Amino acid sequence: MKILITGGAGYLGSVLTPTLLGLGHEVTVVDNFLFRQNTLADCCHYATFQVVRGDCRNEALMKQLVAKADVIIPLAALVGAPLCDRDPVAARTTNFEAVAMLCRIASPTQRIIMPVTNSGYGVGEKGKHCTEETPLRPISLYGVTKVQAEEQILQRENSISFRLATVFGVSPRMRIDLLVNDFVHRAVTDRAVVIFEAHFKRNYIHVRDVARVFVHGLNQFASMKGKPYNVGLDDANLSKLELCAVIQKHLPKFVFLEAPIGEDPDKRDYIVSNARIAGTGFKPEWNLDRGIEELIKGFTILRNSLYSNV
Repeated sequence: MKILITGGAGYLGSVLTPTLLGLGHEVTVVDNFLFRQNTLADCCHYATFQVVRGDCRNEALMKQLVAKADVIIPLAALVGAPLCDRDPVAARTTNFEAVAMLCRIASPTQRIIMPVTNSGYGVGEKGKHCTEETPLRPISLYGVTKVQAEEQILQRENSISFRLATVFGVSPRMRIDLLVNDFVHRAVTDRAVVIFEAHFKRNYIHVRDVARVFVHGLNQFASMKGKPYNVGLDDANLSKLELCAVIQKHLPKFVFLEAPIGEDPDKRDYIVSNARIAGTGFKPEWNLDRGIEELIKGFTILRNSLYSNV
């Protein structure tokens, strides 16, 4: 298949792009390389790989690229509540308007598979799992723009939406701000973390399982199209305190403290059911423990010490 990925050099795309190329697909990536990353350099030996330095909001450019694609995967986004709050205009134009444009310029026969976020559930009911039928109540600009984008693609017949849990794991375009990655990084480098709103719960999924669920969606598209799917680990609906306890099993010197005051900028608190995606035959391969072991190795390599003398 000919696959167009926007934001294909980001955290997810830097794992998904080589995965798709390795399976024999033709992949075109459009990315503005905002973070000066070179994460797709190892893909350049594929004759089936094309890369365009550009902006996914550029309609003239996107019309040219979309016309050649069988499948469109819009990954380009400002991800996370803090980044979206820093630049609300860029968040709306990238996370929502660029996706709405893709839906407008794509033909009805072209397939769109898009990741959104299960943070759209906002604050769930205590003890009750959020399913794909649960009303969406996003509480951050990030969540709002992703919910709006999902509405656009699901109005088409040929689309799938993956409502991703909080993603973790090592990627060539690494992100330390994601919750599991952040806590493991602090455990490795500082051996301590202070937790705000420690009993707030969320779900988790490894970045390589995200790549795998996109492949699954491609392979099972006819039976899966037209619906959203929660994608997370059934055994990882955990509070921040519970997550820290799992990390401490791997790093016994790690200390975590609950702060009685202060708040997390991302206020989500819910537990999620992943039964629908499981019903299509998808099963994650990476559990939380395996991902933490991987992250410990990753942060042994990666040290954010630009302004340090040690």
